[in-house]
Order: sequence, then C-alpha cells, then structure tokens
Amino acid sequence: MTPEETAPGPEASLADEPEVRRALAEADRASVAAVVAEHPSSPLAWTELADLADSEGRAIEAFAYAAVAVELAREQLSASGWQPGSAVPWADEPNRAYLRALDTQRRAAAGLGLDERAGRLADELASADAEAPARIASEFTPTQLMPVVPAALFAPAEADAAPRDLIEEPAVPATAGED
Repeated sequence: MTPEETAPGPEASLADEPEVRRALAEADRASVAAVVAEHPSSPLAWTELADLADSEGRAIEAFAYAAVAVELAREQLSASGWQPGSAVPWADEPNRAYLRALDTQRRAAAGLGLDERAGRLADELASADAEAPARIASEFTPTQLMPVVPAALFAPAEADAAPRDLIEEPAVPATAGED
C-alpha cells in the first residue's frame, strides 16, 4: 500500500435497537410518538414518526422529525468512526433508519419548495448507498389513508323497514303486434 492509498475503514453501522423495533411493531399510528418519548435518542423511532407525518401529508413535521433522526444517526455513526460522505450500507438493517430519514427529509424539503436542500439530501443518500433510493421506493412507500364510510349509510332508515331491491328491473314497454 502506498502512502496515497488508505485502507478502507470499517463499514459504518448504527446500533441495533431491538427494543425500539419491538415497541414500534406493537404500536399503532396514534402511539408512535409515545415510542419516541420512551426512546428519544433512537434514530429508528424518529424515522418512523417522520414517515408517519409524511404519509399524512404533514410536510413540516415530516421534515423536522426526519432532521432529528438524521442528526441522531450521524452522531451515532460518527462515534463509531464514520466520516460524512462515507458509505452507510442498506444491507445492514439498523442503517436503514438513517437512509430512510434522509429520504423522508428529502421528500419533505421538496414538498416545501426547499429544492436546493432536497438536492443535497438526495446526493447524501446516494453517496451513503447508491441502491438505497430504489430500495426505499420499493419497500417504504407512504401509507395511504382510506376514508371511513359511516355504517349508518348502510343501515335501513327505519329499524323495521323491509329490505328493498337495490337494483330494479328496467321497465319494458309492451310491444303489441311486433313483427
């Protein structure tokens, strides 16, 4: 090895957070913030909260939550020797929190008209792992909200009302003397 060459450093990796993963798996949408409150230094918890806000169209909150997740992840990665611009492989599952947070922050920035910032975040994501954007797009699409139709629309108007035909036969005019 020549002096100009450097040995590749160890791949960066976030700490595994099985207790956070378990809490998130048991949480419903309304209790994700409680998981964050229980684990405020968890990049994964903040990433989930950012994704939730993004899926509900709350771009400002998604941007802010993702920014916290990214910052916490960078601190963790830096503590293990990572340098900005170095690889953060998608293949290492804990790293996905950082990569997803970058992407969520990028989408929110674009939605807020922060195009230059969105571009920088896209570049950072691609330099961390070139395959991550495609993986995120295929595996972590925002949740679509479904409208809830009140059951009253399907109940008869009166409790003792007789069921009625929903589709009536069309009236056919009598055709006498048809040839």
